Amino acid sequence: MASSSNSPCAACKFLRRKCQPECVFAPYFPPDQPQKFANVHKVFGASNVTKLLNELQPHQREDAVNSLAYEADMRLRDPVYGCVGVISLLQHQLRQLQMDLTCAKSELSKYQNLGLIAAQHQGFNLLGGGVGRDHHGHHHQMIRAAFDHGGSNGYDGSGLLAMNMSAQLNGFQAQSRTTGAAADGRRTPVEPS
Repeated sequence: MASSSNSPCAACKFLRRKCQPECVFAPYFPPDQPQKFANVHKVFGASNVTKLLNELQPHQREDAVNSLAYEADMRLRDPVYGCVGVISLLQHQLRQLQMDLTCAKSELSKYQNLGLIAAQHQGFNLLGGGVGRDHHGHHHQMIRAAFDHGGSNGYDGSGLLAMNMSAQLNGFQAQSRTTGAAADGRRTPVEPS
């Protein structure tokens, strides 16, 4: 579809020639977008664009012209990198976001592990575990301190696991002493419930 004789397409107007009915530019460079063709012409040249459009299927031409117009605009803004500069910047931002997401998932996993360890410890004490009330309260404070410490300094949970294992070992040792005393015939102290 060519422009009417009163209104040549932006390409023919820029090139100061008569817009023919079979003009290859007319459908893609309307008269109200003169800068679009001016940029494409400045970067690629009218003859190269004509050759490219003639080699493409009609349904491919609009996408090709839009790509050429975008590349020309970016090349004029950044003569060294053009579109490659924008693509590189976006790829860098994408890598940074992926790293941030990985770090966030890692932090979330640490806090989930801390919650799981604390829940296991609480369950152990509810089942008895041979640990007295005073020891349980002290150990609970140690867990809370470790958890609070981890929130501010990137705590990795290994210290909390060590404290939990230490508390369980102390509980088993206390239970062994109580059981051993009972076996010797000595009276075992009754802990308040």
